[in-house]
Amino acid sequence: MILLFLLAHLSHHLVTALPVPLLPFIRDEFALNYTQASLVTAAFGIVYGASQLPAGWLADRIGPRTLITLMGIIGVAVTGFLVGLSQTYLMLIICLMLMGILGGSYHPAATAMITTLLKPENWGRALGFHMVGGGLSYFLIPLIAAGLAAVWGWRGAFIALTIPTIAFGVLLHVLLGRQAPIKKVEPKTAGSAAETPFGKNRFRRLISILIMSAFTQAVALSTVSLLPLYLVDHFSVSREVAAASISLVYSAGLWAGPVGGYLSDHWSRITMILIPCLATGPVIYLLNQAPYGIGIGAVLVFIGTTIYVNTTAAQAYIVDNTPERTRSTMLGIYFFGTMEGHGVLTPVIGYLFDRVGFYLSFTIVGAAVLAVSFICTGLFWSSRD
Repeated sequence: MILLFLLAHLSHHLVTALPVPLLPFIRDEFALNYTQASLVTAAFGIVYGASQLPAGWLADRIGPRTLITLMGIIGVAVTGFLVGLSQTYLMLIICLMLMGILGGSYHPAATAMITTLLKPENWGRALGFHMVGGGLSYFLIPLIAAGLAAVWGWRGAFIALTIPTIAFGVLLHVLLGRQAPIKKVEPKTAGSAAETPFGKNRFRRLISILIMSAFTQAVALSTVSLLPLYLVDHFSVSREVAAASISLVYSAGLWAGPVGGYLSDHWSRITMILIPCLATGPVIYLLNQAPYGIGIGAVLVFIGTTIYVNTTAAQAYIVDNTPERTRSTMLGIYFFGTMEGHGVLTPVIGYLFDRVGFYLSFTIVGAAVLAVSFICTGLFWSSRD
């Protein structure tokens, strides 16, 4: 089942991963500035983030199967096909927003369902392997998209990848329908954190971790969304090379998620959240200093590592400290913060690119992440019993 969910995560992102590497192609066709180009990814991201909240609430009430397959995979593929048919900038934006509405159903439902399959001490590793599916899709898609776009254009890339996504979504819906009801796994002790009432300090700790992790993720993902344009305009690389280079960020998803999950199970979930959050700001600033080649490649891999370690440990921490009956809802809040922040902040960073240039923009963004991480870390430790 974990392998099946790994493939489900991969399928969910086969289409949603396309806008970022294809952004230089889209920008050139519609003659967009940085702010307008950033709205291409923001149109999906803002709606994608907002839909996490009702999706989490709905998954706790009707079950996850429909949300995962019919909406999160098949629905996303159908709207991706419509994106490939878009002939105007406005039509493209509308179709991406529709994709965001349906796509937001996947993560809260899938993450909560995975935690019902395993004992709590294995949640970190299980969620880490689930993240491999997303990392694999984001690693492969820039490479595939660059090739498809060179031959068939960016529209052909969208249309071509919807076909395997729909096929797997139908298969997964049938397989999950044949599964016997999953027996709920209760924590080892009756007094575990997930089943005890929220105290004031415990709630403050959970909220501080949620804010720090979600904000860091949102800023990192927003920065990554605009990196193809940065590589094209700052280093004068081709659009195809810029698209393929984004795979370096997501190559970390092939190992950083499982490693981060394993360490959070055996070492400390808090430590595995704090380290990448505190490191993300300085790493974003290093985009100003790294030379093209090995230097910029190393920074891209480092950014990906912080993204995957952070989110794996944070999801495990949330399910550890949330009752099962409201787990999807709380995860929906977390994914809302991450994805909605990603959608909102991408055009903000694009606006900074237009107004103050790359160097000062990366400096401001990195400093903001570091400041929020320090504040939330202080709030967490001041709330300990």
